[in-house]
Amino acid sequence: AGTFSVPAAMGFARAVELWNRSTPEYLAALRDRFESEIFSAGIEVEINGASANRLPNTSNLLFRGVSGEALMISLDMNGIAVSTGAACSSGSVEPSHVLLAMGHTRNEARSSLRFSFGRDNSAEDILQLVAALVRSVRKLQITSDAEKHALV
Repeated sequence: AGTFSVPAAMGFARAVELWNRSTPEYLAALRDRFESEIFSAGIEVEINGASANRLPNTSNLLFRGVSGEALMISLDMNGIAVSTGAACSSGSVEPSHVLLAMGHTRNEARSSLRFSFGRDNSAEDILQLVAALVRSVRKLQITSDAEKHALV
């Protein structure tokens, strides 16, 4: 009971106007194109939860032997925002509890990144993301290999 929130009602009305029934399909197509382009680029990557029914706008990838945090920072320096964990646990230094529950090791969970796409993303954005991601992964792999050989 009480007075209705006019600003909230207006915001909801605007959200309904902006919602497009094709959005889930569009986002799934972007996600699938992203994953396809990553595999075509020839870097070692695995899709976490590939066989599960996934959200259309989200891809969680495992880059074995690469620090997810270092990769996230490298992409951030290229103007690309990604996350090492679930949105509900942003800011946590612990590896993703979801990936751990899926059977991944702590190192595998720490080598994973979450990519989320929105309705304003385009196919061109996907190509730019893939190019930056491939450069960053290769650079980090070279750095990691050099560090391993220096320890021997």
